[in-house]
Amino acid sequence: MSNDNRKVRVGVIGAGSWAVSNHLPILARRNDVELVSVVRKGGKELAQVKERFGFAHADEDYRAAIDQGLDAVVVASPSAFHYEHARAALESGANVLCEKPFTILPEHAWELDEMAQSLGRHLLVSFGWNYGYLGMEAKRLMEDEGGIGSIEHVMVNMASGTRELLSATGSYEGSASDVMPDWDTWCNPALSGGGYAPAQLSHAMGLTLWLSGDRPEQVFGFLNKAGAKVDLHDAICIRYESGATGTLSGASCPAGANAVDAGEIWPRHQLLIRLYGSEGQLILDLERDFLWHYRDDGVDNKVDLPPSAGLYLCEGPPNTLIDLTLDRDVPNNSPASLGARTVEVVHAAYESVRSGLPASVAGAGG
Repeated sequence: MSNDNRKVRVGVIGAGSWAVSNHLPILARRNDVELVSVVRKGGKELAQVKERFGFAHADEDYRAAIDQGLDAVVVASPSAFHYEHARAALESGANVLCEKPFTILPEHAWELDEMAQSLGRHLLVSFGWNYGYLGMEAKRLMEDEGGIGSIEHVMVNMASGTRELLSATGSYEGSASDVMPDWDTWCNPALSGGGYAPAQLSHAMGLTLWLSGDRPEQVFGFLNKAGAKVDLHDAICIRYESGATGTLSGASCPAGANAVDAGEIWPRHQLLIRLYGSEGQLILDLERDFLWHYRDDGVDNKVDLPPSAGLYLCEGPPNTLIDLTLDRDVPNNSPASLGARTVEVVHAAYESVRSGLPASVAGAGG
């Protein structure tokens, strides 16, 4: 039963630019949250975040935070540390929200999923579109309004203002203006796991795979670094476990180079998802607030969406972490199993690039 008078003791591991811009303000606004411990590198920056958000404890070592008896932990550290930090938080008894990409290795992602289930913990991945109006309405059309039959082909095209970030020349849309991103976090493959594919395409696949319920089986990829240390652009072909085929294309554009300018808090991602099935199609254009459900039986529904329905907001994941910790009956639209399936796509794409051959996803298709 929910205890509405309880305060959730929260720790944040990795209070970098995105966490300071998004997660911490959201958590700080809630009266049912106690910000207990914050972790990041750099003593000066750590002290600033501690004071700004009123944390009781701050340390550069995540183990000191885990020792504070936390109910919930946000893991927003560099991708290479997500597995270690999320595992420690789960083992300590906390529920966990992990930033994307969930992990670098698929086996680590599936291990965390299994661990959370065995321990009875909630484990979420930070896929904000899965909690937004457009994404949730698309999910409802797929589940409650007849869907599109058996999915046969999936097209995902995405571009976002990450060119400066991934080429280590600037920041990115949505980052905190007073906390510069650590370029190593994004541009050093040992920490990031890659470039645009884990940094952005994991978002797109988090929504796409949530809508389809499918899993990749075989992946073939090309990438283009365009002079950077990591991929700025990606072209990926996918065979899904269901037998469906698909394409996944991603590009780093200059920050703010988007067609839609509605005076919002940051520019839109150029994300277009098309699902084609045996009985119809579902089209999502998140840059232009467009959602179309078409079926052969006469359904032709261009959904009337509210303004900013496709804007990327990430309020859902941190709020859901707290609500689930308080035993409230809210859905987890971004479970660890979904995060693991997105990791499989990215990891297999890089394996394909290294070998020049299609890469199979371990465990899929069986």
